[in-house]
Amino acid sequence: MTTSTLSSPFTLAVCAEMVFRDLPMIERVKRIDALGFQVEIWDWTKHDIEALASSGATFSSMTGYVTGTLADAAGADELLRTAAESVEVAKRLGIPRLNLHGTGLDGEGLPVKPCQQMTGAMWLKARETLNRLADLGEQHDVTFVLENLNTDVDHPGVPFARTEDVLALVESVDRPGLRIMLDLYHSQIGEGNLIELIRRCGPYIGEVQVADVPGRCEPGTGEINYPAIAKTLNDMGYRGTVGLEGWASGDDDLALDRFRAAFSF
Repeated sequence: MTTSTLSSPFTLAVCAEMVFRDLPMIERVKRIDALGFQVEIWDWTKHDIEALASSGATFSSMTGYVTGTLADAAGADELLRTAAESVEVAKRLGIPRLNLHGTGLDGEGLPVKPCQQMTGAMWLKARETLNRLADLGEQHDVTFVLENLNTDVDHPGVPFARTEDVLALVESVDRPGLRIMLDLYHSQIGEGNLIELIRRCGPYIGEVQVADVPGRCEPGTGEINYPAIAKTLNDMGYRGTVGLEGWASGDDDLALDRFRAAFSF
């Protein structure tokens, strides 16, 4: 069976920040859209929103805040303020999911407020903040998604980063306005046992993001058995978005072909 005869039960998206990097952002977006994928962006303050809105592309997700943190009072208020600004941009672009992290990240993906140990008070404050974000999401018909990150390679010092931590918070809030952005690249580095993690997170998954390990490139370039991941998601009845948030190992078009093939049957 050729790739052209396969189809995916999932909605497939590609992060425009990480592929076709020799092109201006608006051209990357149009190229991804022309290939039949939805488009992910990161920090909306760095982009021409009107140009993106006029591109004709369908967007899957973007960063849902500009500044702020989950687990302290001042940071939480700032997070809610910039999340409200992000919601208005999301409406303009038709974006359904707004991504969150345990704390704000700088341009290198490092925490602006590093934390090596979460206290009980921080857990309670994070849960309260996420409840407030769920209120905002449900009011405006968007979903905030809390992403797991790895602290061993890419994001040292980020609190509430492990998949188990993210699941515990989202499960405790248990609101339709809050779900998990389950990033399997980060899960593999931090925890492994991916199929069991997917099953545990299943009811709370807002979107799945993928890249292979090591290297954070497209499926098929590393150690993760993505066809088995795809089968697990399909067998669970997951019909949401799977997004490639990874670099192209070589040719960008070939990388996207490999991604599509890994999640098609």
